[in-house]
Amino acid sequence: MTETGSFGGLSVHLNEPLSHFTFTQTGGPADLLALPTSVGEVQQLLAEARAQALPVTVIGNASNLIVKDGGIRGLVILLTKMTGVTCDGTQLIAEAGARLIDVTEVAYQAGLGGLAFAAGIPGSIGGAVFMNAGAYGGEICDVLASAEVLTRDGQLKTYSNEDMQFAYRHSLVQDTGDIVLRATFALTRQPRPQIRAAMDHFNSLRASKQPLDYPSCGSVFKRPAGHFVGPMIQQSGLQGHIIGGAQISEKHAGFIVNLGGATASDYLAMIHYVQEHVAAKFGVALHPEVRIIGSDVAKG
Repeated sequence: MTETGSFGGLSVHLNEPLSHFTFTQTGGPADLLALPTSVGEVQQLLAEARAQALPVTVIGNASNLIVKDGGIRGLVILLTKMTGVTCDGTQLIAEAGARLIDVTEVAYQAGLGGLAFAAGIPGSIGGAVFMNAGAYGGEICDVLASAEVLTRDGQLKTYSNEDMQFAYRHSLVQDTGDIVLRATFALTRQPRPQIRAAMDHFNSLRASKQPLDYPSCGSVFKRPAGHFVGPMIQQSGLQGHIIGGAQISEKHAGFIVNLGGATASDYLAMIHYVQEHVAAKFGVALHPEVRIIGSDVAKG
């Protein structure tokens, strides 16, 4: 970690490279990086940022994220220390920084089914709610009962599933900028062996199809209606293509992996390269599923 300072009475890291946290192992520095451990600390950080008129960026597990090489101005709040998970009957309540992988294990131990589809997704609860994450026929919107959020002006709110306006890889908080603090899931009682079998099945599928042995940001593009991204990239002759340290995975063409030394600019160049070639061959516009944030230019 870089040197630390004080921000609203809380410790923050100064000019911390975000490549230390992203799954692509790329990304420039955050001016200020805070790792709060409670809702109160998030409120405190947000209040101080408002007082100083600083922009605020919130990051979860940084698994489906590209931070540009210029880094992020202002305050970055990383929620990975807010990891509490509890069960209350058939409800499971998880804080925003809890990893889906860990949360699905808690659900299994409690004999609660419905989250097995997420067993191998590397993201956090907050990020999963933010983007309505899904895999193998399941989505967060299928099981979310409510989400507790903090608005940018400091108000605590609770949104129901309906309030969240879920759609494919979309939720209300993408539009409002509200910070997801915790989520409550409505699950069902299931025999533990049945839950474990489903989790093992999905994890086996993931291991057989996805390039888990290299850093990546997961699935890069949203699935266009009536098409599959990987086959289109393959049929465009792009699989294995390399730009800088980034490569279209030879195992799954829908992934871009870091072979070593890749930059965020390499990733962005590859995304644009794929978009151009697939549009030329199929007339299909590919839109990133991965969240792309930050500045193209380093802090002066």
